[in-house]
Amino acid sequence: MARRVCAVVGVGPGNGAAFAQKFASEGYSVALCSRNQEYLAELEGNVENSRAYEYDARNTSAQHAFERIRGDLGPVSILIYNAGAGQFGSIDDVTVEAFQHAWEVNARGLFLATQAVLPDMRASGSGNIVVIGATASIRGGARFTSFASAKAAQRSLAQSLARHLGPQKIHVSYVVIDGVIGLERARKQMTDAPDEFFLTPEKIAESVYFLTQQDPQAWTFELDLRPFGEKW
Repeated sequence: MARRVCAVVGVGPGNGAAFAQKFASEGYSVALCSRNQEYLAELEGNVENSRAYEYDARNTSAQHAFERIRGDLGPVSILIYNAGAGQFGSIDDVTVEAFQHAWEVNARGLFLATQAVLPDMRASGSGNIVVIGATASIRGGARFTSFASAKAAQRSLAQSLARHLGPQKIHVSYVVIDGVIGLERARKQMTDAPDEFFLTPEKIAESVYFLTQQDPQAWTFELDLRPFGEKW
């Protein structure tokens, strides 16, 4: 039996790598999509049944990348959209170019990737699209001018997709990441924070995998993930 295919858009050393490892361990072929080819080559060597693809979420030719994935691995049954960007600053600090860039990666990039995978999902009569969001999608801080507005657009787009595609048995879900992910750079900046303060990429990946296995009679659209001690 051919392996099902999970495409992860926006693969880095945190959540993206954890998603790849989790789905590969569950028997999926994994398409690793990112601009960072050097990192992808390293990760490809460590994740069984994975393949790296150069991918820029801002590029309007997303269809071509997914054609290569389809040819190499097969039709995509799960899309995890983990790409994100946003310059932090207030309206006085952020340039219009930075504002546009955040929107292109978070919202337009999701639009393009979804268009690219829909033919495969519709042909099979099922599919999963999981969008990795942030608290900024529902609450705009003073210094989150570009990031919050782009993430809010992304969340609204995901809602629209879920309502349109749900009756076609394509499950769209949005994961609100509320907290600091325990990457090396974050821990170096917050040396006094205990381990339980941080979100763990591997635990996030377990929750994302759970979403993709839900029965259509009990689908989740929005899932909040935060450490137990996070204020909210």
